[in-house]
Amino acid sequence: MKYDDLTNSTRAHILVQALPYIQRYYGKTVVVKYGGNAMTSEELKEQVMEDIVLLTMVGVRVVLVHGGGPELSHLMQRLGKKPEFIDGLRVTDKETIDMAQMVLAGKINKSLVNLLQMKGGQAVGLSGMDGRLIEAVIRDPKYGYVGDVTKINADIINTLLDSGYIPVISTLGCDREGNTYNINGDTGAGKIASAIKAERLIMMTDIEGIMKDRDDPDSLISSLSIKEAEELMEQRVISGGMIPKVTCCTDALNEGVKAAVIIDGRVPHAVLMEILTDEGAGTMITKE
Repeated sequence: MKYDDLTNSTRAHILVQALPYIQRYYGKTVVVKYGGNAMTSEELKEQVMEDIVLLTMVGVRVVLVHGGGPELSHLMQRLGKKPEFIDGLRVTDKETIDMAQMVLAGKINKSLVNLLQMKGGQAVGLSGMDGRLIEAVIRDPKYGYVGDVTKINADIINTLLDSGYIPVISTLGCDREGNTYNINGDTGAGKIASAIKAERLIMMTDIEGIMKDRDDPDSLISSLSIKEAEELMEQRVISGGMIPKVTCCTDALNEGVKAAVIIDGRVPHAVLMEILTDEGAGTMITKE
């Protein structure tokens, strides 16, 4: 049944059910790491932006952090440059970091800002280079211009949030010598959430969440503690690409974030489901 098919009394009842959650998050900060299929599907992209604008309108302070690896790879291939990865990290030479700036800080960032504003929000696009928002050092010369975060200058983000804006951040970092670094989007989002002491960190992925059996959707784990997450990683229940995501979440929790959740970005309005319903979406990780 579609919302348009509901009676007015049913619509009012649905809206009232969201009141306790709106009260819980009013004035609080939520960091959304946006990526995966929700970033490549135009329909899902619009729904995510609608969710963020709606949350902002009811008093939730939202920071949107985005990646853009697939689009960067596409541009590289168009320009005759083959993407190369070591240990899952993109090898980023000088030419590639220039392309990353074009795609991440340029096309993707500004298109998201524009879409948020089309939906009625007020958004400002930033990269980690703006105001040295994300300071970084080189991780290992073999990866090229790939960086590890050393500092988040949270004042920039808080100033925008206090003024009613939605910060939209691409995870490029810089050092004091003027070098630009490609920063893993999940890591960047976790560090930003820690720096601003976010109420919740939401990581959008292309799977339902953490499952005891990856081939059985019914084995979804709805919530677990840091200790339980670490045990599942030791047991290889959490493995592969999910390990760095979970590690980013546990690090953020240890650094002051109240809760972190891994949600399925393929589900329409997954962000609203997570914030404004009791069951939420995906897997929530808490400190205890």
